[in-house]
Amino acid sequence: MGTPRVPARTVLFQRERTGLTYRVPALLPVPPGPTLLAFAEQRLSPDDTHAHCLVQRTGWLAGASVRWGAARVLGTAALEEHRSMNPCPVHDARTATVFLFFIAVHGRTSEAAQIAAGTNAARLCFVTSRDAGRSWGGARDLTAEAVGGAEQDWATFAVGPGHGIQLRSGRLLVPAYTYRVDRRECFGKICRTSPHSFAFYSDDHGRTWHRGGLVPNLRSGECQLAVVDGGRASGVLYCNARSPLGSRVQALSADEGTSFLPGELVPTLAETAWGCQGSIVGFPAPPSSQPQDEGWSVGAGNPPQPPHLFPRVQEPPEEGAGDTGGGRRPGGMGGCGDSPREPGQGPGLGGHKESWTPKLSRPPVALSQSPTWLLYSHPAGRRARLHMGIHLNRFPLDPHSWTEPWVIYEGPSGYSDLASIGATAEGALAFACLFESGARVSYEEISFCMFSLPEVLENVPAGPELPSHGGKPRGRCWPS
Repeated sequence: MGTPRVPARTVLFQRERTGLTYRVPALLPVPPGPTLLAFAEQRLSPDDTHAHCLVQRTGWLAGASVRWGAARVLGTAALEEHRSMNPCPVHDARTATVFLFFIAVHGRTSEAAQIAAGTNAARLCFVTSRDAGRSWGGARDLTAEAVGGAEQDWATFAVGPGHGIQLRSGRLLVPAYTYRVDRRECFGKICRTSPHSFAFYSDDHGRTWHRGGLVPNLRSGECQLAVVDGGRASGVLYCNARSPLGSRVQALSADEGTSFLPGELVPTLAETAWGCQGSIVGFPAPPSSQPQDEGWSVGAGNPPQPPHLFPRVQEPPEEGAGDTGGGRRPGGMGGCGDSPREPGQGPGLGGHKESWTPKLSRPPVALSQSPTWLLYSHPAGRRARLHMGIHLNRFPLDPHSWTEPWVIYEGPSGYSDLASIGATAEGALAFACLFESGARVSYEEISFCMFSLPEVLENVPAGPELPSHGGKPRGRCWPS
C-alpha cells in the first residue's frame, strides 16, 4: 500500500468573523439521486449554551461531484424561548418523508446544570418535509408522548446527533441518550447520574413515537445505529456509542431497538480524551465476500433465525479514578461540552459497578465475513480531537475486528456523520462524510467529502486476522 489518499474536501459551513459558529453536522441522502441534506447547529459562539438554530444546505449529485445550494436557517425547527440542537434526520422511504429530529433546550441552560440539578430542560422535537428538504412543517413536541413519566428520572437527554435509520420492517429509529438519575438525594444535591444510550422508534410512519429501553450497564452517550445481520428481515441492531471509559461501547438489540442487551467495550476503537461523537453506517459486503455457510443463509426457503444472545455477569473493566466521581461526561448536547477550551469538562459521573457482556449460545458455524460491513468515522487522536479517521469492520459483531483508521483529514477534527450514497459510475459503492474540521481548532468549519469502497479498501490499514474456526471467537456476540 502506498501513501494513503486524501479525498477532496468541500467546506459547507465556516465560522464567521462575528463569532457565528457551525457545529454538530448531520447528513442524510434522500432518493432519487440521491439529494444530500446537510444540517448543522448555528451558534453565536462555539459554546454549547450559545446554540441558536439549525441550518441546512442541499446538495445534488452530478457525476463524481456535488452541487450545493446556499445555506438557510430552518425557522420552523424551533420552540419559543428554546435553542435548537443536535440535528438528527431520518428518511421514511415508504412515505417519502424526512423527519428532522432535534432537542429544544430552554434558554441558556447547560447540560452540566441539568445534570447537577437533576432537572431536565430539553424537549424532544421534530419537523417534517415531504419534498426532500425544500420545505418544512412546524415543530412537533414529542416529549410527553415519547418520554412520558421517565422524564422525572432523567437529568437530561438528547438525540443523535447524526442520522437515524429505517429497518426493513418499516420501523423508524432515532438514536438517543439520557443521563439517568440513579441516586437523587445526597445532602440536598444529586448524588449520582449515569449516561445510557437508547433509541426512540415509530412503527406507524411517524404518527406515534415510543421510547426504547436503555443500554443497561456501561456508561454510553451519543450514539448511532446500524443493522449488521443482513439475513433477517429486520436484522440485528448494532449501537456504537461514545463513552468516558477509554474506548467506544457497542450494544446489540434482537428486537429492533425496543431493548438492548448489555453493552461491551470496543478495545480497537479508542476514544479521544474525554470522548467525542462518532458516526456509523452499515452496507452490503462486496459479492465476492458474501459467506456461503448456513449460519448466514438468506435464501427465501430457509430464513435465518433470530440470534440467541444471553447476558452474563463479567468482572468490570478498569474505569479509572474518575468512575465514581469527578469523571467526564460522554457527550454534550451536540457539543461534547467543547467550548473554546475544547475538549470540555462536565460534572462528576456515577456508573454501575456491574459490567455485562452478551454470551454466546453456541459458537458460530463459521467466522467468515458478514453480509453487512460497517464504516466508522471518529478523530484518530488519543489526546486531542485530531485527524478524522475512517475505520472498516468486516465482522461487525466482533469488537476486536476494526481496522486502524484511514485518515481522510490531517488536522483538528470533531463530530462527523457518514452516509452511503449509492454507486459510482464504475459501479462501486460510494460514501460521504460530513465532519467538523479546522486549522487550529475543530469547530472552524464543517467539511464534506466523498470516497468509494475500493478507496477504503486501498487506503485503510490491514485489519486484524480472522479468528480461527477451531478456537473461541474473540467477539462475544454472534448470531447462532
